[in-house]
Amino acid sequence: MNVFPKLLLSLPLLWVGGVSADPANSLSWHDAVHRLQQGSDQLAGARAQIAQRQAQAEGIAQAGGPIVSVYGAAYSYKASLDLDLDPLKQGLGNAINLLPPGIAGLLPPLPPLPSNYTIERRNSSHTALVNAVWPIYLGGATDALRGMAAAQGAEAQADLQHSEEEALAVLAQRYFQTQMARRAAALREAAAAGVAEHDAAVDKMLKAGVASQLERLQARAALQDAQYQARKARSDAELIAIALGRTLKLDGTPAPSTPLAVSSQPLPPLQDFITSALTLHPGLAKVAAKKAQAEQLKAGSKALNKPHVFAFGQRSLTHNGDWLAGIGVRVNLWDSLDHAALERSHQSLITQAEAADAQARNDITLLVERQWRSAEQARSQYLSLAAQDELGRELLRLRQVGLKQGTSTALDLIDAELNLVKLRTERAQVAYEHVMALVGLLQACGQIESLGDYLARADLRLE
Repeated sequence: MNVFPKLLLSLPLLWVGGVSADPANSLSWHDAVHRLQQGSDQLAGARAQIAQRQAQAEGIAQAGGPIVSVYGAAYSYKASLDLDLDPLKQGLGNAINLLPPGIAGLLPPLPPLPSNYTIERRNSSHTALVNAVWPIYLGGATDALRGMAAAQGAEAQADLQHSEEEALAVLAQRYFQTQMARRAAALREAAAAGVAEHDAAVDKMLKAGVASQLERLQARAALQDAQYQARKARSDAELIAIALGRTLKLDGTPAPSTPLAVSSQPLPPLQDFITSALTLHPGLAKVAAKKAQAEQLKAGSKALNKPHVFAFGQRSLTHNGDWLAGIGVRVNLWDSLDHAALERSHQSLITQAEAADAQARNDITLLVERQWRSAEQARSQYLSLAAQDELGRELLRLRQVGLKQGTSTALDLIDAELNLVKLRTERAQVAYEHVMALVGLLQACGQIESLGDYLARADLRLE
């Protein structure tokens, strides 16, 4: 992605006022980074995810510990039982008939019995119990649960770092692009002002008879084109500055004060950056967190099939302190899950994470090398263009002298001035490309926050 690090034109440039910006909105790179970190909605969302994961980990930190609960109830009841007395009546009659006649005649007659009788009972009562369960061994299920929460927290942290680096990269692009656009507008405005002076001079020369109508038309065309280019450059600079202001939620047009800069000294060795990238890149941390989650998921699945041992106890609070205590064991003999298939699934997730890590390391190494080479090539090109800048300035000086001596025309002078503007714009663009490559390099290494340090150490500045 495009990014903007240190660069700058060190040789003199045509003077011109910068693109209009409120001095009160002067904004250093350090201040811009601070505002982004405080006001970015994207980063706020990523931080909220971190907070959620931390709260989740805290919530299950004591999972697997004792559980104590109180149970209480107050109740009333009514119980009814219907008794069929016909069999009893029949049995008594049969028993009397079996007695000797003399004895049976002496017995008083049996009272009549109803065919049925209903027994009813009513009562009200209450009960209260204290229950306690303490898991002793759960096969590692609670450790897997806590490990999963920790891995999810690590993933959220990696996501936050990635979001921060993405946001800083976009900020750097807009911040230094604003600097670049303001410089381009300044050069174009300076060129337009110079061409306007030469256009007026050619007009006087035409009236004096020392310039042709063709030269007059050429000067006028050059002026109109220079003015158009200046207006376009100013509009582009204002639009880019507006984008920067909205990124940082600023009122007004920001005026970046940290200059583009480039170092005359080479970057540190490529291997240093590769080593840092393979240690600090947030993508690798995210892959590692995904692998850890897969491993904890596998461990938790295995724990379901292991014996579980727990202690339990109960005490009545209403019936003379009755109590119960013991140790229980739960062994899963069979369930409907195919645990072998689940284990293969979890192992596939681990293998997938390992493959992603290997691929990511290869891609990151290639990315770092490409960005390092791009930054070094742009830096070298910027330094080599110093000779062309010197040539352009010398040509401009000769055209100025030649105009005074009559050996050059005003159009030659205009061409020399526009050529120098073009050279300096191109050189600034190369420096800008160096900065972009440097930002990409630091982002790939997980060190984009050190961009300000690189800018501060650079010795060639476009103030």
